[in-house]
Amino acid sequence: MKIALMDSGIGLLAATAAVRRLRPDADLVLSLDPDGMPWGPRTPEDLTERALAVAEAAAAHRPDALIVGCNTATVHALPTLRARLEPEVPVIGTVPAIKPAAAGGGPVAIWATPATTGSPYQRGLIRDFADGVPVAEVPCPGLADAVERADETAIDAAVAAAAARTPDGVRTVVLGCTHYELVAERIRAAVQRPGSPPLVLHGSAGAVAAQALRRIGARPEPGAPADGGLTVLLSGRPGPLPAAALAYEEGKLLEAVAPVR
Repeated sequence: MKIALMDSGIGLLAATAAVRRLRPDADLVLSLDPDGMPWGPRTPEDLTERALAVAEAAAAHRPDALIVGCNTATVHALPTLRARLEPEVPVIGTVPAIKPAAAGGGPVAIWATPATTGSPYQRGLIRDFADGVPVAEVPCPGLADAVERADETAIDAAVAAAAARTPDGVRTVVLGCTHYELVAERIRAAVQRPGSPPLVLHGSAGAVAAQALRRIGARPEPGAPADGGLTVLLSGRPGPLPAAALAYEEGKLLEAVAPVR
């Protein structure tokens, strides 16, 4: 089994680690775009062009499925990627986990990039899936970039600023950018109010990994032999796992289980 994942940077690590935990025997192909990152400020057309190039680089390795490990790329490029690659390679997008968050009751906060916060896309998800639960949209300027650089000081500052914008009484936080899942416990600590019930965080990595297996008719086998390989593509070129990835447990897991080949 071979699963490919794509993103401009290391935001795909959370979903990659989730796939690795479900199927340690799966070969993984990570396709990143250091030459074109960040994707967020690009026009939808330009972003789609970059995403398609990264996806096709991954598809050249003949994966059984491709995970788009980026919320922004999913919003703008998913239809194009599916039109180009399916049905040969199923393409799985990443969307904020608003529906399961709302199912647990509210109030809910969605932490997302400034470009996504207030966007018609996110407002549509809230309208369709929040089921009347109060939802606050919280922009997190600089957080994804800080996570990408593994800049500890900048991460702490961005998390603190977003926590200050999060309304009191929020019981659940949706992590609306894949980068945020790499610092989930810092977010939890910053938002948790003394005396309040434990804060619930909802990321997308686990659901996306499970959906990828379903799309190819495979079952989770976390006890399978940990012999899956790891290939990293940097704007289409074979290369190492970015150094910043090793600042996070998800990156360390990948390096420990399967050195890049």
